[in-house]
Amino acid sequence: MAFRLPGNEKSTKSFDFVSEVVYSSTFENFPMFRLEEYDYELPGELIAQVPAPKRDHSRLLLLNRQTKVTEDSYFFNLPDLLNPGDTLVVNDTRVIPARLQGRKESGGRVEILVLNQEGSGRKNDCVRLCLYKASKRARAGGVLFFERGVTGKILRLLDDGKVLIHFEGTDSVVDLLREKGRMPVPPYIKRLDNSHWRIDRDRYQTVYSRKEGAVAAPTAGLHFTDDLLKKLEKKGIVVVSVTLHVGYGTFQPVRVFDIRDHRVEAEYYKVEEHAARIIQECKDSGRRVIAVGTTAVRALETAALAKGKVDPGEGMTDLMVTPGFSFQVVDGLITNFHLPRSSLLFLVAAFAGRDVIREVYASAIRKKYRFYSYGDAMLIL
Repeated sequence: MAFRLPGNEKSTKSFDFVSEVVYSSTFENFPMFRLEEYDYELPGELIAQVPAPKRDHSRLLLLNRQTKVTEDSYFFNLPDLLNPGDTLVVNDTRVIPARLQGRKESGGRVEILVLNQEGSGRKNDCVRLCLYKASKRARAGGVLFFERGVTGKILRLLDDGKVLIHFEGTDSVVDLLREKGRMPVPPYIKRLDNSHWRIDRDRYQTVYSRKEGAVAAPTAGLHFTDDLLKKLEKKGIVVVSVTLHVGYGTFQPVRVFDIRDHRVEAEYYKVEEHAARIIQECKDSGRRVIAVGTTAVRALETAALAKGKVDPGEGMTDLMVTPGFSFQVVDGLITNFHLPRSSLLFLVAAFAGRDVIREVYASAIRKKYRFYSYGDAMLIL
C-alpha cells in the first residue's frame, strides 16, 4: 500500500502494512518526530526584509527553560542578562558575496550562486559548483558572460538546480566575487528593487567575521556590535570563537515525514585548541556555555561527540539535532526565529522543548516580533 507524505505533495513513499502500523504507533507515542508538528503560520509582514536600523536594537525574547517564563527585552540589554564567568561562543565564519549576475549567449539574464569556494584548477581557470537561476533551464555546454572578462561554461547539470561551471578569463572568479558579487541573502527576502544590496554587504555579516567560507550568515550573530562586545568583556563574560562555514543546505526544505530521516549537508567546522580549552574549563567549573546560533551549537556538540567534552579539531560535520539529543556542551542559546519545518527549528525545539517553542513562537507572532535572518532574537537559558 502507498500513501502521499503530508506536506510534500510531490513525493510518495511506499510501506507494507506492517511498516505502516509501526510508523503509526511511533508517531502516536512520539509526535515530536512528525514534520507537521513543526509547522506554523506566519503573516508575511513579520518576515524581516531589511535589518533593524541598529544591529543591537532588535528585540530579544528571553525564555527560561526551567520555569517556561518569557520576558521581552532588547538585544542591547544582553550584558545585563548574562552572568560574569559565562562563556559566549560565536561563529567567526565570513560570508562570501557569492551571488553573481550575468548573461547567457542569447542575451537573457542569469543569476548564479557559487556554492563551493575551493574550486579545482588554477586561479583564473577553475571549476565550481553553482546554483543556477534563469527564465529557462540550464543547458550543458552553454556559455555565461560576467563582468571583468570572466566567462563560465556549464559542464554538467545536477539535481535541485545545481550546475558545474568552468570559469575562465582575465580575472578570476574569486576576484569577481569580491568586487561584484552580492550577498546571498535568503530567498524569502523579496524586495521591489535592488537598492539594499550594498547594505547587505555590511549587515549580512557579523562584526566578528574572520574566516571566509560561508554562503549564508550565522544570523544570531548579526545583532552584535563592537561596543556590545566590549560591554560583555567588561562584565567578565568571555567571548570565544569557533568556525562553521554555513552552506546552502541551511535553506533546503525538509521533505521527509519523520524528521529523523532528514540529512543536512556536511559543513566544514573548526574548534581551535585555545577555544576548546576555555570552553571546557568553563564547563568543568560549573559555569555556563552559551552558543550564539545553531551553527555554534553544531560545532561545539560535534567537537564533544567522541569523548563528551570539547576536543580541538576540524573536519566536516553533518550533525542533525532533533528532540531527544543529549547536549554535552551548550547551556544557553542565542538564536533568531526560524522557518517552519526547518532543521534549525528542530534543534531549537530539542534544546528548549517542542511544546514550549510552539507556544513561544505563537506568542512572538502575537507580539509582532520580526522573523528570520534580519529579524529579532531569542535568548534561551
